[in-house]
Amino acid sequence: MSVSLLGLAPSVLAAGDDRPTLLMMGDSLSAAYGLERQEDGWVSLLAERLEGEARVVNASISGETTAGGATRLPELLRQHAPEIVLLELGANDGLRGLAPRQMRKNLEAMIEASQASGARVVLLGIDIPPNYGDAYRDAFTGIFEELAARFELPLVPFLLEGVALEDGLMQDDGLHPTAQAQPAILENVWPTLAPLLETMTAESADGIGQTPGDRVGAAAPAMLAPSTSAQG
Repeated sequence: MSVSLLGLAPSVLAAGDDRPTLLMMGDSLSAAYGLERQEDGWVSLLAERLEGEARVVNASISGETTAGGATRLPELLRQHAPEIVLLELGANDGLRGLAPRQMRKNLEAMIEASQASGARVVLLGIDIPPNYGDAYRDAFTGIFEELAARFELPLVPFLLEGVALEDGLMQDDGLHPTAQAQPAILENVWPTLAPLLETMTAESADGIGQTPGDRVGAAAPAMLAPSTSAQG
C-alpha cells in the first residue's frame, strides 16, 4: 500500500531545509540489524517513499534502551529540529527485565522533550516473548497504550504485527525481522504516519505552526534526565 502525498504544499516539496524532518529514535528493529544492506531496512524504505517530500533521520542504535534514547534525544532535537519524532524503544528494556515504571518514565521524558521542541510524536509499540510471564508482559505492552492515551499520540500498537510469528520473516534469533519483512513493517507504520504528514502539510499551507528554523535551539526540559534504576 502506498499513500500519495500529492497535497503537499510547495514549500514542503522544495528541496533542502524546507522539507519536514522525521527523526527515528529506535533500536535494532529500526537499525536494519542483521541485514546485508542497510537500505533494505524499513526506515530506509520510508525515506525512499518520502524522497523529495520529507527528510528522514534514522538515529536508531542496536541494543538501545529507553534510558539511552532519553540521554541522546536532546542533542538530536537541537541538531535536526524535527517536525515528527517516531519513538520505537523499549524492547531492550523488556528483554533485560527492567522495571516497567523505569521504561515509562524514560518514554514520558522523551515525549515531553519532543513536544516541548515543537515536534509531534508517533509511538511505535512492541511486544516481548511470552516466556517473560503474563504479568510482566501485560505491564510492558500496556505502557504504550497508556502513554498514547495520556499524551493523545498516534500509536502503532505492534510494530511487528503480521511479521513476528511468520516463517521466513524472522531471523534465526527469533527477535529480528529479515529483509523480506521490512516492507511489511513499513506498511504497519504508514497508515498511522501518513495522516499526520497530511495534517502537518495542511497546517503549513495555512501558516499554522512552527517551521524548523523557528525551533532551532529549543531547550529540552530539565526533567529529561532518564531513570537508570532497575528496581521494581
